[in-house]
Amino acid sequence: MRKRAAALCGAAAVVAGTFTAVPAGASTPQTAQTAQAAKLTWKKCGTTDYPTLQCASLKVPLDHANPQGQEITLALSRVPHTAKKYQGPLLVNPGGPGGSGLTLAGFVASSLPKAVAAQYDVIGFDPRGVGASKPALDCEPGYFNPVRPDSVPSTPAIEKANLSRAKSFAAACGKKYASVLPYINTISAVRDMDSIREALGAKKINYFGYSYGTYLGAVYGKLYPERVRRLVLDSIVDPTGVWYDDNLAQDYAFDDRHRALMSWIAKYDATYKLGTDPEKIEAKWYAMRAALAKKPAEGKVGASELEDTFIPGGYYNGYWPYLAEAFAAYVNDNNADPLVEAYENFATVDASGDNGYSIYTSVQCRDASWPRDWNQWRKDNWAVYEQAPFMAWNNAWYNAPCAFWPTESKKPVNVANGDLPPALLFQATDDAATPYQGGVTVHRLLARSSLVVEQGGGNHGISLSGNTCLDKYLAAYLTDGTVPRGAGEADAVCQALPDPEPLTSKAASPSARGSTLHGLLGFRG
Repeated sequence: MRKRAAALCGAAAVVAGTFTAVPAGASTPQTAQTAQAAKLTWKKCGTTDYPTLQCASLKVPLDHANPQGQEITLALSRVPHTAKKYQGPLLVNPGGPGGSGLTLAGFVASSLPKAVAAQYDVIGFDPRGVGASKPALDCEPGYFNPVRPDSVPSTPAIEKANLSRAKSFAAACGKKYASVLPYINTISAVRDMDSIREALGAKKINYFGYSYGTYLGAVYGKLYPERVRRLVLDSIVDPTGVWYDDNLAQDYAFDDRHRALMSWIAKYDATYKLGTDPEKIEAKWYAMRAALAKKPAEGKVGASELEDTFIPGGYYNGYWPYLAEAFAAYVNDNNADPLVEAYENFATVDASGDNGYSIYTSVQCRDASWPRDWNQWRKDNWAVYEQAPFMAWNNAWYNAPCAFWPTESKKPVNVANGDLPPALLFQATDDAATPYQGGVTVHRLLARSSLVVEQGGGNHGISLSGNTCLDKYLAAYLTDGTVPRGAGEADAVCQALPDPEPLTSKAASPSARGSTLHGLLGFRG
């Protein structure tokens, strides 16, 4: 599950930017008349960054098998098309599960080339239970308040404390949302997406999803292949590991990414003064962790919170300079203030985060079977920890409520699909949250799909984040369905952007677009 790109492409097909035209499928662009939103009332809700955003709401059945029963409300957003050529709605999703997609519509519409974005109604939505949709779940407010027990259960007492927290969260969800939880899952969200399509008056949708949003899109394609016009999946979930195995695979990849940060710090010893040996720097990081486990910084940042603070660095290297400065200040100057600031910027969980986590657990625990015997979790996670300690137990406790979840589990969806039009897939070789093998697997499962690989890239969410090579493929596909075709594991390869430089450097600032995107995608999914 930790496979990296080896022979990615046939030599003749490696050159990034070289396209082979492949038909987009039999679908014809819709006219503006066929896509009139008969059931939706759009109102202006623009922001300073995205002034043309519009918002609407849509009622859908809580249980799609009982369309006359209880209803819930989905919050939608839209940046309307402005070109004469109209290619229909482009639904976008940031992942999670539990991520709000309302602002993402504005980001995608403003980040695509103007001529491309103008041909689509870019549609964002808060999936059921999320954000502005109603009801919005919040099982146990303040669940992540500091200081939590040490994530590593080195004593029976620490393990018991963490288990007690996980059980209490699952019980709280079951008590507050007993009638709703059975319907918070990927298949129900997919049926909601089809209700959105219908409300938009569209025969087919275009779809662009990041992270968990790739699984959401693949499942939609499985249930409604005839209703998919174009499909873009970026940073791809391995659908064969949903969800227990996928989380274990993440742990190895995040450990690799954490060590990449240590190597980056070693490269800039003149700035951070933590040494030039990555292994010794990593030892200093674990010593910092041990010290914080005994004495949390300002009563806020203990061992678990330190992990929370550095995990975002596994998603996006634009955070590395800030994390390195906080690390150096604590070790070299005994100054915890930058560390606490980094925790507050990257790791604190507000009401929106509580909502996101409630949906994350509700969907993942319902989507697929999880071990109900804690002994299995203990065995598997200690085995991972021995090889990849950075996030192993932190991730285990993040998902542990699923061992005690009050609803039964559904079976994962086999997304293998020979009925879709050509899909475009993006995957970085060193992505930690959705390791590389997921992209390769989905490429194999979706017939006629094309895989574009970012060689050496470790960020999660790679298109529309500053890599013009990747974005060229995206723009071509959304313009007329063009996809690259190669002879190897990938159909095209783009080189990753350089890692950032320290904040003292004039060249230090990460891509503004990249930072905005990763703020919208969030963490853990």
